[in-house]
This record gives sequence, structure tokens and C-alpha cells, in this order.
Amino acid sequence: MAILSGGAAAEPSYGIAMYGEPALPPDFAHLPYANPDAPTGGRIVTGEVGSFDSLNPHIRAGSTPWQLRFLAYESLMGRSWDEPFTLYGLLAESVEVGEGGTWVEFQLRPEARFSDGSPVTVADVIWSYETLGTEGHPRYLNAWNRVSSIEAVGERGVRITFSEPDRELALIMGMRPILQAAQWEGRDFTESGIDAIPISSAPYVIDDFEAGRFVSLRRNPDYWGADLPFRRGTNVIDEIRLEFFGDGTAMWEAFVAGEITTIRETNAADWETNYDFPRVQSGEVVLSEVPHERPTGMWGFVMNTRSPQFEDWRVREAMIQAFNYEFINQTQNGGLAPRITSYFSNSILGMEPGAAEGRVLELLEPFADDLLPGALEGYDFPVSDGREANRAGIRAAMGLMEEAGYSVQEGVMTGPDGTPFTFEIVLSQGSAENQAIINIYVESLSRLGITPTVTTIDSAQYRERTDAYDFDMTWFARGVSLSPGNEQYLYWGCDMVDVEGSRNLMGVCNPAIEAMVDEMLTAESQDNYRAAVRALDRVLTSGRYVIPIWYSPVSRIAHVRELHFPETLPIYGDWLGFQPDVWWYEAE
Repeated sequence: MAILSGGAAAEPSYGIAMYGEPALPPDFAHLPYANPDAPTGGRIVTGEVGSFDSLNPHIRAGSTPWQLRFLAYESLMGRSWDEPFTLYGLLAESVEVGEGGTWVEFQLRPEARFSDGSPVTVADVIWSYETLGTEGHPRYLNAWNRVSSIEAVGERGVRITFSEPDRELALIMGMRPILQAAQWEGRDFTESGIDAIPISSAPYVIDDFEAGRFVSLRRNPDYWGADLPFRRGTNVIDEIRLEFFGDGTAMWEAFVAGEITTIRETNAADWETNYDFPRVQSGEVVLSEVPHERPTGMWGFVMNTRSPQFEDWRVREAMIQAFNYEFINQTQNGGLAPRITSYFSNSILGMEPGAAEGRVLELLEPFADDLLPGALEGYDFPVSDGREANRAGIRAAMGLMEEAGYSVQEGVMTGPDGTPFTFEIVLSQGSAENQAIINIYVESLSRLGITPTVTTIDSAQYRERTDAYDFDMTWFARGVSLSPGNEQYLYWGCDMVDVEGSRNLMGVCNPAIEAMVDEMLTAESQDNYRAAVRALDRVLTSGRYVIPIWYSPVSRIAHVRELHFPETLPIYGDWLGFQPDVWWYEAE
């Protein structure tokens, strides 16, 4: 088995697991949560708030529909959403890993083809890895910097050697998108935009689009991998159409009118009260609640520590204390939505309440002198009495601001130099919910003598400003998985602080964070791995970088009754790969 749990090199295999062995046997018939008898046909129409001006999701320039990364490109291996650390062969028929994770070798399937009928070659694979690693989006940079060489091995083999042993890199390399090198001859990959319609190796191809309005993807009837066990019962819907709207209200109205066929509801109160329109009453629209066991991630408003206003953790804690979650939750959700309590909460990876113990404590103790209060002792977000005034929270915030050197002068929070304390909150147009939350928050801050500037701009400007870290506070959405690894360097690694377009929006650089991620990548057991993630969770949460809002332990999906999904659900619930991958369309 091509596994990473042992010390010796493994033989070529159909799958790879970071711990233990793949759950599915070599002769598995289909993924356990896919319906192999699902019929082909039909369409699914989704809605997105915003716009787009590029079809290349692999570069920093432009705004691209995020789904294209997953729908229009195939990788060497595919992820099972029932197994956090396991991949199975897709473009590659086998994988082999060197001792200790020092190298990985893939053998391409001879039948693998691009959508124009040309074969997927070793040269395409090598070109893809080198181009993405040197010219692509910053999310590819960190892993590529850990590669010492990539070379062809025979006619269909590719070997990637790492600069140092890394247990996860073999899996990361297996999930890189593979592009056709010939498509990019004579083109500037870094500036490609709307004219770069992908030549796909995936089940779908782009067959129509209008910049900023819609993208239509059609199931490729000649898709080379339709009979692979990994693909049985997946990608059977004929058309996936992505419609774009200026704001959430327009998107909602389009769903009510039947112009889009599925929508995800993130607001618990709206789910209870707004989904009683005629098409629901008649049964044309079905309301589905899909449970999941994935971590909450972190959703809320991030403070940019590159800004002098938020360098001091006491100021950041004051901003958290002033955020009256219970009142906002009641106003926006009828009080129904549970709050995010840490980056990996709602999962086995989340930090446990109270003081750090056992292996978690051992990992954090070397950094004890530099950790912020709460990392070792335990950290909890404040809980208000639910009243709008939030007197206890405002009182705590005032005390923290005074500790940080600020005071209220003639009703204005003022620094030691006499300058009023203020900051800019940058939001993207189209999110009425975020705007409503911020309006309540601004009112709360006024009780501290703080009047922030709220700037709402279109999606293109928003992307430019956040890529350049030109904000003090902004919306933050970071989903995490049950198998976090190298991508954590991209989210909060020191190397990403000054890289434009990186995902380290808060600008954090902390040796303890780097050490916990290192420990995750070298852990030789699940127990050590989980301890490292829980320790990381403590450092991030006590860092007070984000004011968290809510999450849902279920995904609320409204859809037309012709759209169906399997009864057997993966542990990730409806995470990426669930809709639309294993959905099907069947009229009654």
C-alpha cells in the first residue's frame, strides 16, 4: 500500500493514506456516498453574489468563479470526502511514496485525455507543477518551495523529490490541478483572463459564459474517466450553470422565481420564516438539512495587525468585547445560531475547554513566555446579557483600551499623542447581512467614543484592496478541513505576511504557530497530530485576530424537487464535492 504511516518505502498502489491504509479496497466499485445508479441528465443552476472577469482560477490577477478550480480541472488523485487523509487515483493509476515522505512518484493512466481528445502527458504534468509553483496563485507557492526536483520516469511516470521529509506533501502533490501545456504556448499565464477557456481533463467543460453574468459548464460526453470506480455515480448532471447577481436580495428573488434551482441558506431565522413561498408549499421546492462533522473554520471580521491600530492584542480584545454577539444573533438569527468558539470547533480537532493539558501543553510550553493570555489557561469569547447596551462588554473594552494607552477625551477615544482612535472597515457590495452586522457593531463602538469608517466597494475593488492588505478590518471566511496541513502556512505563516494576495489577511507571524504546523506535518500518529492541531487552535484563538460570528452544524439547502442526493452522507456533509458532484437530476 502507498501509505505514509510506516518508515519504509511502499510499492505502487491505487491509493495513499497519511495514517494507516485507505479504507476502500483496491477493487472498490464506487465511493461509499455516491449512487452508482444515478441517472444522467438535467441541470443545476446556482447563484453567486458578485462578478467575475477571469476564467483562470490559478492566478492572482482577476476575479474568477471559485467553482472552476474543482469543476474544470482534474488532478492526479481524487479525495474521498469520507476519509480526511486519503486519496485515490484519477489521472494517475498508481502512486508510490519514498521512505519518510522524501519523494512521491505517480504513474499516469494511458487512457487519460483532455477535452480536446489529446492525451494527458508527463510533460503536461511537469509543466503544470512548475508553472503553478512559480507563476501561479500564492496558494501554490509554499508547497512548491519544498520541492527540490521533478522529473519524468519512463513514458508515464513523474517523480517529485522534496527538499526535506514531509508526510503531507505527497498528498498535496496528488491534488494539484493538471493543465494542458500546449494551450498556454505564446500566452502570459499570469495575465490570462476571460479569453483563457480551460481545455479540461475533468468531467465538465465550459461551453458558454458572459463576463460578470454567468458561466455554463456541460458534462463532457467523451470524458475519459466516466467508468473509473472513483467517478461512478458522480458528475451525472448535464449542465451546471453559475449565475451571478449584484446582491443577495436579487439572488433570493431569482430563486423564488425559479431562475436558479438551488440555494444555500446561512441564516437560521430566515430558514424558519422565509421558506414558505408558493413553490415550497406546492412541493416544487424541497428544503433539505444536511448534517456534517467538519470544523467550523473561522467566519467573522478580521483585524489587520499590519495596521498600527491593531498591533496591540488588548485593542483587539477590546474590539471583541464590544461586539455584542448575543444581541446581533437575536437580531439576525432569532438567537438560533451557535457562535464559533475557535478555528476547529465542532470537530475532534478543536481545542478543548480549560487549561492546556498533556501533549498539547508539552507542545506549547517552549513558547510560554511569548504566548498571549488564554493560550495556556484557556480562552473563551465573551458572552453578553443579550441587551443592546452590553454594559459589561463595553466596560471591559474601555478598561482594555486604557491599558493600551488610550483614553476618552470629550467623547472621543484618543491615543497618547492626541490622535482619535479610528479605523476603516472595508466590505464588498452585495452582502446585506454583513452590512447589517457592521451597522450594529458601529453603534456599539460609538459607546467607546470610536467612529470607524465603513467603505463598501464592488467585488473587483474589494479584491484589489484585500490582496494589497489595504484595510484595517474586513470580512473573513476561512474554511478548514479535518486534514489540515501545509495550507496552514498559507493562512497564517510568516512567509505569507508580505506576499500580495496571500490568505494571511491578519498579518500574523508567530513562531508558535509555525512550530505547531511543523509538528502536524511530522506527527507519526493520529494522537500527536490532533494534539498539534489543538495547540495551533489555542494560539490562533487567543491571538484575537478575528471577531467570530456563527456557524451551522447542518447545511440548509433549498432545491427543486428534481434534484436528489444520496441517503449515505460523507463525514464532510455537503462540503466541496457533495454538491453537485454526487447529486443527480430526475423528474418525477
